Amino acid sequence: MVSSKVIKVGSRGSKLALIQAEQVLVRLRQLYPDREFEVVIVRTQGDINKEAPLQGMGLGIFVKEIERLLLDGELDMAVHSLKDLPTTLPEGLVLAAMLRREDPRDVLVNRWNCQLAQLPEGARIGTSSPRRRVLLNTLCPQATVLPIRGNVDTRLSKAQGDDYDGAVLAAAGLIRLGLTEHISEYLSPQRFVPPPGQGVLAVEIRAEDYRMQDMLRVIEHTTTRLAVTAERAFFGKIGGRLPVTHGRLRQSRGRYSLHDHLPQLARWQKSLSRQDRRPNHGPTATGHRCPSGGRGTRRRTASGDRMVRGRTLS
Repeated sequence: MVSSKVIKVGSRGSKLALIQAEQVLVRLRQLYPDREFEVVIVRTQGDINKEAPLQGMGLGIFVKEIERLLLDGELDMAVHSLKDLPTTLPEGLVLAAMLRREDPRDVLVNRWNCQLAQLPEGARIGTSSPRRRVLLNTLCPQATVLPIRGNVDTRLSKAQGDDYDGAVLAAAGLIRLGLTEHISEYLSPQRFVPPPGQGVLAVEIRAEDYRMQDMLRVIEHTTTRLAVTAERAFFGKIGGRLPVTHGRLRQSRGRYSLHDHLPQLARWQKSLSRQDRRPNHGPTATGHRCPSGGRGTRRRTASGDRMVRGRTLS
């Protein structure tokens, strides 16, 4: 039985983060109508330092401050985008619940509303993710990839401004914010491989807080945990260096293997090493229209379970 005190829930302060925290709390309030929950907004290093490249800021830049408050007993639980969490948690913390996965794909937004392959020469596409940068340079060499920082709203606004022609973002964030009308293309996970845990909300607590564990157990989605545990374990096995997740994502009625992408990994690792040494290119002015004049697809597969099946690596 959980104590009668107010349950403090840690969250970052962005609009998306607060929506995500509320999605968890809606479930908990339905199950525990007599309990009181309070959202505590925490500014993380990633929120404070909005200009530095993400690649040079280390792991856990969006969660460390929240985890410190959890360990100090200032918070009872914290809601995270699972992809923000390093594969190894600090000692004393556990993930007590993972909610049903939202769409794990990346999406392209751009001023021409065309698909990735149709982007004109010199199209300025924003991303600060090394994984997305490598994939863009590999799959869309005609584009110029530029760094872009900020929350989803900020990046979307920049992508529609004067300095960029588009950006690659996570589908889940735009779906939760109700901004899917801006999506030009849902990028195929077979080619544009998402990171481990993308689309999943995770609730973190202190390992010894068994009362919180009991409370959160009922919102756990087992199939999602099985899938992302495999993704994160494989990613952690190779040290988290490669800019891709190492397993395909699919509806539960399909089959995907963790080792399906292994032939691509060596090529992308070499590509990342070369691009790390490449000087950044400045913005390139473009006045081109989408060559085909076509519009990107806005279709999305029906939401469902995603699973990763494969052998345990040792």
